[in-house]
Amino acid sequence: MNLKIKDSSYKLFLKLVIQIRMKISTLILFSLLLLLSGCSSCSKSGRKQREIIKDESTIKRPGETSPTDRILSGKKTTVKMEKVNGVLQIPVEVDGVKMFFIFDTGASIISISETEANFLWKQGKLTKDDIVGTANFSDANGDISEGTIIILTTVKIGDRVLKNVEASVVHNLNAPLLFGQSALGKFGKISIDNNRGEITFE
Repeated sequence: MNLKIKDSSYKLFLKLVIQIRMKISTLILFSLLLLLSGCSSCSKSGRKQREIIKDESTIKRPGETSPTDRILSGKKTTVKMEKVNGVLQIPVEVDGVKMFFIFDTGASIISISETEANFLWKQGKLTKDDIVGTANFSDANGDISEGTIIILTTVKIGDRVLKNVEASVVHNLNAPLLFGQSALGKFGKISIDNNRGEITFE
């Protein structure tokens, strides 16, 4: 009789031990699943954050030059210099409008007069969103004048197209058009052939 009681108690004890082990195993498995799930979400969160940072790094602000705006070295385009009113100039298309600019490596920025700016405005090619602000400029005589800084959507020379080029509008209807460094700086190399009357941009 005592043996049966002991045997029964032992079986009950084993049953309890097995149940406890199963519960512990279930808890461990559940904890592992939570841990793995948490790490996975952390990983996704990290990837998402990196993507956002990458997207923000590609945001372009007015007047900034991005690598895609710069002309790739090795691709050449050659334009003929033309004599206009006794001055050698180069043909350039600004927002689809053909103009003649003086090639001026000393000018820090493209410069146009109020005449061209008014024409672009009337054609809807220049809007208030393209106006950046104002700045003071010094001419060859040392005179200081105020100009309006704008962003030209496209500037085409030869078969090359520059985008979002900074320019100034001189408050003078007869001011010369200067092709300056805000455009020239986007080319890797520029060479002039005086004998042929040509300028090559690379």
